[in-house]
Amino acid sequence: MATNEVATAAGTASSAAVAAGGPAAGAREGTSVSLRELTRAFGAARALDGMSLDIAPGELVALLGPSGCGKTTALRIVAGFETADTGEVLIDGNDVSGMPAAKRDMGMVFQSYSLFPNMSALDNVGFGLRMRKASATVRRQKAGELLEMVGLSAQAAQFPHQLSGGQQQRVALARALAIEPRVLLLDEPLSALDAKVRLQLREQIRTLQQRLGTTTLFVTHDQEEALSMADRVGVMRAGKLEQVAAPDELYARPATAFVAEFVGTMNRLPGSLAADGRTVTVLGSTVPVQDGGPSSGEVTVLVRPENLTVAPAEGGNGIVFLRTFLGATSRITVLLSGDLQVLVDVPSTHAAAMTPGASVSVAVPSEPVLVVATEG
Repeated sequence: MATNEVATAAGTASSAAVAAGGPAAGAREGTSVSLRELTRAFGAARALDGMSLDIAPGELVALLGPSGCGKTTALRIVAGFETADTGEVLIDGNDVSGMPAAKRDMGMVFQSYSLFPNMSALDNVGFGLRMRKASATVRRQKAGELLEMVGLSAQAAQFPHQLSGGQQQRVALARALAIEPRVLLLDEPLSALDAKVRLQLREQIRTLQQRLGTTTLFVTHDQEEALSMADRVGVMRAGKLEQVAAPDELYARPATAFVAEFVGTMNRLPGSLAADGRTVTVLGSTVPVQDGGPSSGEVTVLVRPENLTVAPAEGGNGIVFLRTFLGATSRITVLLSGDLQVLVDVPSTHAAAMTPGASVSVAVPSEPVLVVATEG
């Protein structure tokens, strides 16, 4: 995914939270969720390794990470489909670790739609209410309201095979919300849909979540989904949370090298750290260092493409290798000495002079950068 798309998603999520007055502004009071030192092993594989997380009432938190990092295992433990080896799951301060899934009052939407093929959309949405002994009148009214809420009133009588993938997933979402769960759990619900439908549905999920004020835990491997939908994003690695932060903070101020390189695109540049560890020399410039990095030794400087500058220059420090048009911005691939390749994002209006083969100068602005110890 292009860096500017991830940055835009991070900014959009932050702006949406402010515009809404924070999580679930104006909605009913939500439920708090706390995970305490969860561990879970499958044979020799350790899926969760002391994971802890607090979710505020009405908040939407996304767990983001590569396959096998433990995010789905954590979700299933919250739902009650898996049991942690050690640790606790607290709902409004009450430990539900030993409670069966059916009694946890949670709604779950899976990647597969899991609709009943012999039931209409209306009956699928009302199924949970039927299991709770609600009258037929109440079921029809509630299911009808929810189908209207997700824009499917006209499809109420249709069966799953008559609906598109996006429509089926909206029915699944309405079904999960019909029982008014204390917590909504989303297990990569958009991954099977095409790009345009994913965009529409993620906006609808976020709007509904804020309107209803339902505390939500959302698992995804898609950075743009996580950054555009969540109040906070937790990046997981090897069963642990590397960082939990608001989308814009996660993108602009990653706490670790893994977070920095997993979220968006990152250039790795060799740097020379000053004796006091406060500045680093990179691409001929000396710039300040973010807190938390190494204080000595060989270091690598991590810089996003939009945080580098590039300009045509005879005898510059690089040669343009590739120019990729991305709309309002263009990505310039530059070859530096020592076969080092860097990516720089610039406004497309400034990119015309930077054709492949052109000599350019790449520099790092004087802003704090993240440095990590150079791997041997």
